[in-house]
Amino acid sequence: MSAINWQKSSYSSESINCVYLASAPDGSIRIRESDDPDTIITSASDRLGAFLRGVKAGEFDHFAM
Repeated sequence: MSAINWQKSSYSSESINCVYLASAPDGSIRIRESDDPDTIITSASDRLGAFLRGVKAGEFDHFAM
């Protein structure tokens, strides 16, 4: 079994409220937060890309507080 190498977002703070991403051996993308590292979201790279493009385009701005 291959180890997953997590990468912290450059937008995360020094030690708390961090978001991590990793590329899994099966080609999927894994996402977790420092607050609950045992909870991992798995997504296909094309679906995550579509979501990120939507975020950049402002499609989800109505969820912001």
